[in-house]
Amino acid sequence: MKKVRITVMRITTYPDLMEKYENPIENACNMEEGMTFICEGWRRPEGFCLSAWETLSPFVMTLAHGGEDFYDGWMKNKRSAMLSCNDGFRPVTFLVEAIEG
Repeated sequence: MKKVRITVMRITTYPDLMEKYENPIENACNMEEGMTFICEGWRRPEGFCLSAWETLSPFVMTLAHGGEDFYDGWMKNKRSAMLSCNDGFRPVTFLVEAIEG
């Protein structure tokens, strides 16, 4: 089984939507751009957001088992995917890629 690296590529926020629709919360996300996580198989890395994991885990599982080429040529690197979590107020974009070793 291959290891899979998840890298936080971008964090975006939509303050206008937050002000209009979101109930105030103290801490919604602990991710920072450039953070990396290594997945051993299909287990969620320690400290990785559970909500984001629910979005990314099917892709991690596929890459860990040698799958590639999502959506028929979507990514230049067939052994990767660019995905975002499902937080509509502050989406985090991740690069998910199979690595050797």
